Amino acid sequence: MRITRYTHACVRLEQDGRVLVVDPGTWSEPGALAGADGVLVTHEHTDHVDVLRLAGAGVPVFAPEGARLPGPVSLPVTRVRAGQQFTVAGFTVRAVGGRHATIHDGQPDCVNLGYLVDDAVYHPGDSLHLPGRPVQTLLVPAQASWLKLSEAIGFARTVGAAHTHPIHDAQLNDRGLASVNGWFTETLGDGYRYLPPGATA
Repeated sequence: MRITRYTHACVRLEQDGRVLVVDPGTWSEPGALAGADGVLVTHEHTDHVDVLRLAGAGVPVFAPEGARLPGPVSLPVTRVRAGQQFTVAGFTVRAVGGRHATIHDGQPDCVNLGYLVDDAVYHPGDSLHLPGRPVQTLLVPAQASWLKLSEAIGFARTVGAAHTHPIHDAQLNDRGLASVNGWFTETLGDGYRYLPPGATA
């Protein structure tokens, strides 16, 4: 499976001519959706979903049951829930998790699903919910209002994937990104690799 990283939390998965995109938000490049056969949305925040762009793309979209997708247009979606297994663009997807991580005082409180694709690649959205089974590639949140670096590193170590790539880093400047990458590399070794937007693994 080929993984292409886009800005912030958006990734594009390709295999045998099939294309699945996860979390194409307002901060990610429009080109992430070119030729997409399906889209997974982890939760309702605009850095993870651009409703207007998705409506124009006309591609099947799968989003959590109960998510309130913001935007000036209505977006047809297939609703999924934690524990559900389904097929999108020929990929087998397992939805896990349930709620967005807390920033403070119980906020925000919205539904968030992580997606395990073909039992190989795991995108947790805005949470550190464990996938519940071994995965080959982990997409680990690197920075967020709701996240401590120690938690992200602990999450990555617990998942124990052969390959770990950071996502959710658009609010880091170059110095901050270098520091975060340094700590992940020191802890995870050769299994960790930063993918700048547009790079593939």
